[in-house]
Amino acid sequence: MSVFHDEVEIEDFEYDEETETYYFPCPCGDRFAITKEDLENGEEVATCPSCSLIVRVIYDKEEFMSGEIVEAP
Repeated sequence: MSVFHDEVEIEDFEYDEETETYYFPCPCGDRFAITKEDLENGEEVATCPSCSLIVRVIYDKEEFMSGEIVEAP
């Protein structure tokens, strides 16, 4: 079980269109990061590359689903 530093709404993250990554300031001075692809896959944990802290991202999973339908052969 993960221990989250905090729970943060996706609206509070800064979005970088070039890298398709959401960023949020970390207390260590770096930034928590989670990609749009991670969100589309149901991931809800943003990590900081400089320390061990993680945050839980609060967002509407349906809003980020890719919408691709795979039909059975």
